[in-house]
Parts: sequence; structure tokens; C-alpha cells
Amino acid sequence: MPLSMAPSGSENTVKKITGKDETRRFLETLGFVEGGRVTVVSEMGGNLIVNVKDARIALSKSMASRIMV
Repeated sequence: MPLSMAPSGSENTVKKITGKDETRRFLETLGFVEGGRVTVVSEMGGNLIVNVKDARIALSKSMASRIMV
């Protein structure tokens, strides 16, 4: 399921990152790697705030939908 569908407060494992090469590289530099842990902090209007590697990151709904958990 895409990260955008994960409920707030849930801790998930990244299974796959889809999209163009540049998009996947960008998400990897933010800490989204296969097998990595992602916790959804909050969701507002489809946009997410997540914890990745002890950092809080805001993601748009379109970016979050490219991360499969």
C-alpha cells in the first residue's frame, strides 16, 4: 500500500519506491530506502509529516504515493 494510505501513528517498513530515477534518488537522499522504517506523525489534506531516521519530513500526497509500505 502507498505511504499516503497509512494511518497516523503507524510505523511502517519501506518495501519499494516507484517513479522516475531522479525521484527515487531524491527520496533516498531524504532517508527513504527499502527496508527502512517510516512513522507517520500526522496527515493534513493528504500531505504527510513522517519520521525517517530521527528526522521529521513533510511529504506531498503525490510523493507519499510513490513510497510503498
